[in-house]
Amino acid sequence: MHLAETQLVTPGRRTQSAVSAAPGAPAQWHRVLTLLADVSLFIGTRAVWTQAAGHRFVVAAVISVCYAAILVSGVLALTVRRALSLARVDVVVLVTAVTLTLCAWAMNHGGGDESALTTQAARELVAGHTVYGQPWPWLFSGKGIALTPTIDGGYDFTYGYPPLAPLLTAPLLWLSHGGTPATALSTGALIVGAIVLWRMLPVPWRSAATMACLGFGFLPSYARLGYPAILGLALLIPVVVRWPRIGRGGRLGAAGIARAACLGAACAAQQLPWFVAPFLLAGIYAVRRGELGGRAAAGVILRIAGVAATVWLLINTYFIVHEPGSWLQGIALPLTQGAVLHGQGLVDISLYFTNGSDRLDWYGHASMLLAAALLALFVLFVRRLGPAATVLPWCAFYLATRSQDGYYLMMTPLWLATAVTAPLSEFERAWQPRPRPPAGPGRRPALVAAVALLLVPALTSAALAVTGTPPLRMEVTAVRRASASAVRALTVRVTNTAGTALTPHFMLTTGQGMTRYWSLGHGPATIPAHTTTSLELRAPKGRFPLPRPGVRIRLRAFTDGPQTLSSQDIRLTGAAGTTG
Repeated sequence: MHLAETQLVTPGRRTQSAVSAAPGAPAQWHRVLTLLADVSLFIGTRAVWTQAAGHRFVVAAVISVCYAAILVSGVLALTVRRALSLARVDVVVLVTAVTLTLCAWAMNHGGGDESALTTQAARELVAGHTVYGQPWPWLFSGKGIALTPTIDGGYDFTYGYPPLAPLLTAPLLWLSHGGTPATALSTGALIVGAIVLWRMLPVPWRSAATMACLGFGFLPSYARLGYPAILGLALLIPVVVRWPRIGRGGRLGAAGIARAACLGAACAAQQLPWFVAPFLLAGIYAVRRGELGGRAAAGVILRIAGVAATVWLLINTYFIVHEPGSWLQGIALPLTQGAVLHGQGLVDISLYFTNGSDRLDWYGHASMLLAAALLALFVLFVRRLGPAATVLPWCAFYLATRSQDGYYLMMTPLWLATAVTAPLSEFERAWQPRPRPPAGPGRRPALVAAVALLLVPALTSAALAVTGTPPLRMEVTAVRRASASAVRALTVRVTNTAGTALTPHFMLTTGQGMTRYWSLGHGPATIPAHTTTSLELRAPKGRFPLPRPGVRIRLRAFTDGPQTLSSQDIRLTGAAGTTG
């Protein structure tokens, strides 16, 4: 009888647990995990059924059958007597999740800006045209297609990801003229990734894969928007499962070569895998060096990196040859585009809790410094931090100017894969490149000092960004209305308190997102240092609808070189002004 199936009721006396004691019976935690995966399928399903019940009766009927499957699976998860039977319930839960994911895609496959850009890139590729550096502004005129404003007053209309997603989307262009081909690719990649993770995990943990990849609805929703990161995730899954064992004994073998190839392909799908790859390679080197020594470990890493780089180059070769300059700028675009602040990270202080900052550049510096510090800490303390290799890279995005939660949550299945298949025991003999820490009372202070020394540059940069002051003071002096419920133009008195001339670009926001820039009607585009001027700002498309009373309206001014943000709360409802 396993200890997990017994409980201590009096000192020295063990009795049979009420959980399970029959030979071959599944562990209670396995039942609970299967049940949680089953319950996670309820989330978002009613909304899809409601949408389908009006005009897609077949889809609605399939979802109703899935409801029955969820209920039956819940009963069986709690009542089956054998572990093999519960494993079969896990299969039913997975099939139900896949079916619901496909039903949701059938109802919502139009996608968003990511799918529109990926599909257009595939069309240009098929036509033999240039893919990178080409603006496609007409793609953003459709409903639900979000714009990415840049801090210089423009918008990014170009494709800014590595080319694997357009290459794989090209054979699917027959599906639709919209973004459907890209959403089909990403949804299919997510389903395949979920099945691969499910198959590679130990049997009792498989429902966790269903829950992490297809449950709760959040990853399928990103797939239906056509995010190339979903393709990168799917390719990283076989790399991450049992990753400390890659190259064990100094041999890669067919499986190791395939996983290295998947790493290269993932890096050719989207930029997020670029951040996790150094952690994985550093961790594999540390484990192999502890097992084989430095020279053999270096050979293993060189072979892994060589296979990954070869696959990455093969996928990118056409673009390197035909458009080398624009290709390089395109795949580096998320790092260089200068998009405006957005996300759920530290930038919210400058966006919502203060009136801005004249040191926005330092958010980017803080993010890169934190990424470097976390990698250094991972190498120095790999025996403790090894299992966190798939989580640590995303911590750096919390300090970035674009700190959207998608950067974290789209890679969460990798967290699960590491938690199950790469525990601390895998790193017990890993090599750590540092002298033995002092023993006794001085050990803990020494470790704390080392950690602090590495983190201080990032934290200092973040503090500089947060404590910056807005360089522009703004006051609305007149409002021109298009109607009683919309504004046509604003007259704003702007004072530049900075020591350099600034060229501001203005917008009004009423929530967490950014809107279109307002055009300059009258007044100077550049405001000299320590001067005050009056500007007329005209609403995009000729009108700005007024929100309901009580909604916070923020006038924002972005400048580039230096990157700054100045914000001011304004009142437009009931403000004086003219109509017409």
